[in-house]
Amino acid sequence: MRIAYQVVGQGSFDLVFVPGFISNLDLHWEDEGYSRLLKRLSAFSRLILFDKRGTGLSDRIDTNHLPSLETRMDDVRAVMDAAGSGRAALLGASEGAPMAMLFAATYPERTRALVLYGGYAHFHKWVMPPERLDAFIEMAETAWGTRATLPHFAPGRVDDPHFATWWGRFERLSASPTAAVALARMNAGIDVRGVLAAISAPTLLIHRRNDARVDPDASRFLARKIANARLVEVPGRDHPIWTGDVDRVADLTEEFLTGKYAVAEAERVLAALLVTRIHDTARLGDRMWSERSQRFQETWRLLVGRHGGRTAGTHGELMISRFDGSARAIRCAAALRDAAQGIGVASAQGVHVGEIESRGPPTGLTARVTMQLSAHAARGDILASRLVADLATGFGTSFRRCRPDHARRAGRAAGTGSGDVREASGAGLPPQDPGD
Repeated sequence: MRIAYQVVGQGSFDLVFVPGFISNLDLHWEDEGYSRLLKRLSAFSRLILFDKRGTGLSDRIDTNHLPSLETRMDDVRAVMDAAGSGRAALLGASEGAPMAMLFAATYPERTRALVLYGGYAHFHKWVMPPERLDAFIEMAETAWGTRATLPHFAPGRVDDPHFATWWGRFERLSASPTAAVALARMNAGIDVRGVLAAISAPTLLIHRRNDARVDPDASRFLARKIANARLVEVPGRDHPIWTGDVDRVADLTEEFLTGKYAVAEAERVLAALLVTRIHDTARLGDRMWSERSQRFQETWRLLVGRHGGRTAGTHGELMISRFDGSARAIRCAAALRDAAQGIGVASAQGVHVGEIESRGPPTGLTARVTMQLSAHAARGDILASRLVADLATGFGTSFRRCRPDHARRAGRAAGTGSGDVREASGAGLPPQDPGD
């Protein structure tokens, strides 16, 4: 049996992340919330990740001979040995929590501390009674890989098309339908209530108050039965640890394991915003336009990440991304313009630099200015504020001032003042034709 694992970070102690129902070491990094969580955890620890047997990149299981929880728990020991970890803290999420608890009771000398998120000791009591499990298994047998399980885990993300699409891939690439059913049957047998008294490691319990999958009473029970355990209930309904306020979960984990308060991020930071919108270049039918639009959005997410930026959401037809520097934003805009042409649509983009909130989608004056620049950019144009041009000087990008009436129109609408808008060229940005 081969178990896939990954080591990230160079902290002063080891932290083993024991995942929930399904996982895939490759796909984790493609979701913004999941990658955010892993980056936070690996910033203060040597983070050891793995796919449990039967999931992700690890070997599949014999569905006729399902392994016991003890066997799966021993995979944690095997991964620690392979990673050269003698003693580690364990973060068990959801179905990973019982495995972490059993490990702590079995190998106390190798357990530095326990963090249990959305955990439970008995499946049927706090997750699903037998009749609900049967319905879930029937659904998995017929609709696995179609993101049909999403409402059971993260009902708040059902209307998020990008996350829902990722979830469908997450299902398909984490387990086959047969494996998913087998995993559900294995988890149904979980009952570790008898080992709780044997856990001596310092323990932190984190549970969302309105968790859609695991009853919060499950962690309240653990808090009573595990000696000196501390329970923190946080707001939220979505169950996966990488959804909702992942920074809050990471903060609690860091403070508990290091004894130090997590360094708070600045509330407001200077950032370059890029707002992109697309038009069709021909009279396309609804279906063809929808296909091209979706293809461009996928390309947009890929190129923003490739240029060191972060997607910051969509606002109607607008796609908003943020960068640490204006030169990166301009280069990304150039790549997006070329990509749009290749797909058969036309882009219009605005770039501006200003202060934004460090968390959450960009709002306020900086966001409004950038949106207005995008709104006044013609097809194929990249319209940048003068501040962007000033900051990007020396990075191989040249700018030329817009036509006066163009600048005044965009400047008044955005509240920046007339003559304050420039078009970018150079560094992959061919100059516009005279009079554009």
